[in-house]
Amino acid sequence: MLRRNLWRIAGLLALLLGAIGAVLPLLPTTPFVLLAAFCFARGEPAWHAWLLRHKTFGPLLADWEARGAVPRRAKWAATIMMAASLAISTLLIRSQALWFAGVSMALVLIWLWRRPE
Repeated sequence: MLRRNLWRIAGLLALLLGAIGAVLPLLPTTPFVLLAAFCFARGEPAWHAWLLRHKTFGPLLADWEARGAVPRRAKWAATIMMAASLAISTLLIRSQALWFAGVSMALVLIWLWRRPE
């Protein structure tokens, strides 16, 4: 019971972050919705089913669950947002540690662009 509740809470938190990401340009929506679906599948199957039936997120989640596919539009959005985030961070932070963020983003983008569409 505790484990299911933790999955539910994690799913709700991920879905909330995804909703915030829909209006904030530097916070991605897609990864958080995917995470929410993952958590709900383990903690609350009815909420997982609701996400799969959702008009906006349903097709994205169905493609992901069936083939690990990510739409080209989402790939481009992630690429542009990561590039903008790194550029802004470089201008504002000016830290030597930003190389780690850049390498991490590059690795994520390589993985993302290798996914089917």
